[in-house]
Amino acid sequence: MSKSLPYSMKDVHYDNAKFRHRSLFKVITQTLLTSNMRRECVSCSTGKFLGLLMIFGLACLMLTHTNKAHSVSDGLAKGIATNEEHKEVTDIGIRFKKLFRRAPRLPPRLSPDEKIIHHNFTGKLNEPNVEEQWKARQQNVKDAFTHAWSGYKKFAMGYDELMPVSRLGVDGLGGLGATVVDALDTAMIMGLDDVVSEASSWIESHLLDRIRQKGQVNLFETTIRVLGGLLSAYHLSGGDQGMTLAQKGPKPTIYLDIAKNLADRLLSAFTSSPTTIPFSDVVLRDSSAHSAPDGLSSTSEVSTLQLEFNYLSAISGDPKYSTEGMKVLAHLKTLPKTEGLVPIYISPHSGEFSGENIRLGSRGDSYYEYLIKVWLQLRDTQDGNFTYLHDMYEEAMRGVKHMLVQKSTPSELVFVGELPVGPKGYLSPKMDHLVCFLPGTLALGATKGLTKEKAMKDNLLTFEDLDNLKLAEDLTKTCFEMYSVTSTGLAPEIAYFHTKDYFESGLDGGNKSSEYVNDIIIKHADRHNLLRPETVESLFVLYRITQDPKYREWGWQIFESFEKYTKVESGGYSSLDDVTTVPPPKRDKMETFFLGETLKYLYLLFGDSSVMPLDKFVFNTEAHPLPIKSS
Repeated sequence: MSKSLPYSMKDVHYDNAKFRHRSLFKVITQTLLTSNMRRECVSCSTGKFLGLLMIFGLACLMLTHTNKAHSVSDGLAKGIATNEEHKEVTDIGIRFKKLFRRAPRLPPRLSPDEKIIHHNFTGKLNEPNVEEQWKARQQNVKDAFTHAWSGYKKFAMGYDELMPVSRLGVDGLGGLGATVVDALDTAMIMGLDDVVSEASSWIESHLLDRIRQKGQVNLFETTIRVLGGLLSAYHLSGGDQGMTLAQKGPKPTIYLDIAKNLADRLLSAFTSSPTTIPFSDVVLRDSSAHSAPDGLSSTSEVSTLQLEFNYLSAISGDPKYSTEGMKVLAHLKTLPKTEGLVPIYISPHSGEFSGENIRLGSRGDSYYEYLIKVWLQLRDTQDGNFTYLHDMYEEAMRGVKHMLVQKSTPSELVFVGELPVGPKGYLSPKMDHLVCFLPGTLALGATKGLTKEKAMKDNLLTFEDLDNLKLAEDLTKTCFEMYSVTSTGLAPEIAYFHTKDYFESGLDGGNKSSEYVNDIIIKHADRHNLLRPETVESLFVLYRITQDPKYREWGWQIFESFEKYTKVESGGYSSLDDVTTVPPPKRDKMETFFLGETLKYLYLLFGDSSVMPLDKFVFNTEAHPLPIKSS
């Protein structure tokens, strides 16, 4: 007859298919109590003696441990126990505990499917899943561009802009098919070969004839949209040993030839002027130019031509374009300023500033943007010393911080105001959406396009750079809150800020749950949204430089609001009349910059940061990337 085992089946426990070991004490006691062993031990006097001795020894150990532990506890309470006694007892206790310690319980093993469920339940995603999410969101932006282009192609091909609600085309920029040229490099970056083919075929077949036949155009708008778009398409299609993003379309030289023809006509704005300040308007068909009806040019317009003209000179080998453009900035250097800040008008007849209105909104904005961007474009070339541009930029940013930056009440949003009657007058708490270019410019000026981490590691940031970067982050938040404070989640064209000196009741954005509903005032005449890009531009730059994912999240929220309230089902997206009401009435206009800038910056924001790196490309004020040339 087989002997019984030294344990019964009830002592076998399973934990996730793992055997649970029993304690030594349990093994000994159960062994002693099993029938055969008991009979054999009892029948032998030696066995009886050894059994009693074992039981006595175990009892002594337990009593000794308990008594000494109590003794030490009492001693410590009375303050008389020594460190040596405490250590001795502790060591004995640890050894004794080890003797009877159970094996640790093993954690459960999850199957691959269970692991996915577990990750989703806890709200944690591993890094590949996060990137997949952003790739999906980037695809949504790409789909939005395709929808916008489809509406333009169906109803307005060859016109400057689409009226998506009326399903008509309209010429508001001189009739050069501005949407086609503005959207082309966006389609190249997105890899939309069919759109590239359609847009480039139209440019090759029609644009040169339009340039030769059309009448008056604005020098600034034509340069940043059409000339800038052609130059970017030239580089991205392989010209100048550039990238080859386009698999379809004409040879790069086609874009260059058209760009030169257009620029030759635009040069008449410079050569016709009695000063180095160009006239504002050009008649393309006869290459003539004249000033605006009031005789003035915008400061931002005359100083926002140089990136394009410099690059054209570099790739054509003809310095005349760059020479005329850079004369303007060299002249502006000599004019009196207020802590680097300048009025928003200038006379091409006298070459002097006109009026005292100082602001970073319309007619002033891109003057400050191009100071740093032109310096970045030229600093590594052998064409001359352009440090004066960087000096002008730094002086201007110090002036902005000293004279224009304030905080709202009650929540202290940082904003940039205006000096409508000059530096000796009052500060208006008015901030155009256009001012939201500034955070991106500040960040770019601080790190020169490098990430903050790399710039700090290489000791490239001054205290002033860090201060500017902090201001950039604060202003970016304000620009985003101008969106989130409204009922639609879309920003108005202009906002005012509640300060200790200024407040108007009943003019909030409509989103009562916003923390900043009492900080931001939106007047009835300013409640429209034109699908502008400035905020998403700064989100893109701030994300590239800081790598903070909140800028991506803010961009996604803005994109979702565009999708919800501006999309027109038949094709295209429409600007809005009032962002504070739901549903918002549509304005029936799709600006060219929605395809050229807004969707491009959102696409790049959600994508790989190695695409169009900010230390290798400089984006003109219409978001057309131009390569930074080096010697």
